[in-house]
Amino acid sequence: MSKRWYVVHTYSGYENRVKSDLEHRIETMGMTDRIFDIEIPTERVTEIKENGARETKDSKIFPSYVLVRMEMDDDSWTCVRNTPGVTGFLGGNGKPAPLSREEYNKMMRKSDKGGAPKRTTVNIEVGTSVRVTSGPLADFDGKVSEVNPEAGKVKVTLMIFGRETPVELSFDQVSVIS
Repeated sequence: MSKRWYVVHTYSGYENRVKSDLEHRIETMGMTDRIFDIEIPTERVTEIKENGARETKDSKIFPSYVLVRMEMDDDSWTCVRNTPGVTGFLGGNGKPAPLSREEYNKMMRKSDKGGAPKRTTVNIEVGTSVRVTSGPLADFDGKVSEVNPEAGKVKVTLMIFGRETPVELSFDQVSVIS
């Protein structure tokens, strides 16, 4: 038999619990020779709060899904399937379908645990009043006219010398005015 990756569906928000419970079941049921790895695909996300503080955390890429690398037989299927929080395997005709190498790589390419965050989220929207906190335009107030989360930038319209001037700033250069 070969070691293949399978997608296991869980209750929403139970991914970490399922991983922990399944690891425990593998040990107690003596399945370490048939169930090898459990992965929860995540990506690093930087969230910028209203006060400009940055918070980096892991975010699930595929909520309610866990990947399990195993040799599929009746015993390993039963061990995984009867883990609390598991609703079933992904597959067709009631049979678990293993992931191809390409599918696994595609799912896990975003799941790079190290390095810089892959995505930035911010609670700044178009029309939000902000104050520039750093750089040559520090202490100017303006309104957000465009948000580009992929680049980590906002376009802010500032009043400079009596004229509205659009300026592109990074998320960490502005703070929301309450």
